[in-house]
Amino acid sequence: MRGNVIEVKGLRKKFGHQIVLDGIDLAVPTGTVYALLGPNGAGKTTLINIMSTLVAPDEGSVKIAGYDIVTDKNMVKRSISLTGQFAAVDEMLTGEENLRMICRLSGLTVAESNVRTVELLQHFDLTAAARKSVKTYSGGMRRRLDIAISLVISRPVLFLDEPTTGLDTISRRALWKIIDQLKERGITVFLTTQYLEEADQLADIITVIDEGRVVATGTAKELKSRVGGEVIELFNDKDDLIRTVSTTGSIHDIRQKLNELASIVSPELRVNIRKPSMDDVFLALTAKEMERSLS
Repeated sequence: MRGNVIEVKGLRKKFGHQIVLDGIDLAVPTGTVYALLGPNGAGKTTLINIMSTLVAPDEGSVKIAGYDIVTDKNMVKRSISLTGQFAAVDEMLTGEENLRMICRLSGLTVAESNVRTVELLQHFDLTAAARKSVKTYSGGMRRRLDIAISLVISRPVLFLDEPTTGLDTISRRALWKIIDQLKERGITVFLTTQYLEEADQLADIITVIDEGRVVATGTAKELKSRVGGEVIELFNDKDDLIRTVSTTGSIHDIRQKLNELASIVSPELRVNIRKPSMDDVFLALTAKEMERSLS
């Protein structure tokens, strides 16, 4: 389908007296990688759980592939796959047995299950470990198997809730490659992450939420432009980062900021000037949200 495959309007959810989602609006274009950024407790997992029909909203609406998550729940389930924060695999079975079991539970015949299992093992580079117990797998291998299980039946939308948390750099980058491949196949990938570099590398669109509210949405480039043109960093002789200052990027503003810094810090500090990163965006946006809540 064209247009937006996910539409969220005015979504609210609270548990007891705690407001977890406070009027969320999202529009996710078909065939994109959409990243949801936010600190712990921002409401990312709750939003994923609502969109995947695991939790009912208090207010607002969510449509997935044109189907309402409340009135068309069964059709929504047929349109999505979900990989949660923790690998949902049976450690006592082999990777091959895990996949074949899910294939059969998904309604595939024995012959179809065998074919699909081989395809997924090859695609996720698990063929060599196919007949080994999952309890011997590394974290990255378990995560790849978990995503493979989510794709036994191809769905237009895949939810990934912090898919690379706890993985080493090599395993994380291997999963990034898989996510890029899924996008190339036309699958919309909606992922939550705490890794700012991950959102920067993968996402076509990034939404930052804090305390249950959307504080910014845009491409990585658009969000970085909100921070400023250049960032000045000050380091001591031990290479410890002492301070960062945002600028407009103009020579005049950079010179002015350096002059201001020279009057209040040690002249022995080293200076580095760089482009804004997603870390700068995240800190700036969540800091502004905190300031508003305290004012």
